[in-house]
Amino acid sequence: MQANDIVLWLKQNPAFFDDFADDIAQIFVPHSHGGHAVSLAERQLLTLRDRNRQLEVRLSELLQFGVENDSISNKLHHLTVDLMRANDLSSIIGTLEYHLKERFGVPFMTLRLWLPAGDCNLMEFSPVSETISKLAENLVSPYCGPYVTDEVLDWFASDTGELKSFAQFALKQGETPFGILVLASNDSDRFYPDMGTLYLQRLSELVSAAIRRVIPDDAQA
Repeated sequence: MQANDIVLWLKQNPAFFDDFADDIAQIFVPHSHGGHAVSLAERQLLTLRDRNRQLEVRLSELLQFGVENDSISNKLHHLTVDLMRANDLSSIIGTLEYHLKERFGVPFMTLRLWLPAGDCNLMEFSPVSETISKLAENLVSPYCGPYVTDEVLDWFASDTGELKSFAQFALKQGETPFGILVLASNDSDRFYPDMGTLYLQRLSELVSAAIRRVIPDDAQA
């Protein structure tokens, strides 16, 4: 008889534990953490306590995630409100820079746009290579990690120090990209490959909508 057969039989015959309670009480098994032997009932109690501790740890983690998500959602809400108040592209960029640095703790950002009606006096409209255009097309979701192209790296000021992690995502109208936004940090763990990108994707959509609000399609004519 295999162990699984015994377990199945016990599940099908729960009265066994009442009928043979005295005999079960005489069964001793190794302690779950080594050392002396304990009764079967005590071993079961220890197992339940271990499971309870695991559940408490998991619950604590879930509560922490909930607190963090509420905080991020609140920050994103304030950014949304301020972007709605911005009436031109310069104000949008300034608002974005402030919120990213002061509220989200992202020290550096850079932005490039290729909208025909763009203000050539803004560095955000500096020409980009075809490589960047292709990169934006391929960014179906935000990228997080330690790598960007040399061209993107050159967009940042020379006094930023060594940038070790990046988040970059395309700004789109529908499925068509019209720009790229890159966030950067000196902390290698700030943007890492396995991090969740839900809020970064929402940020991408928010910034895209804000920019197209002040530079609509009819402004390109």
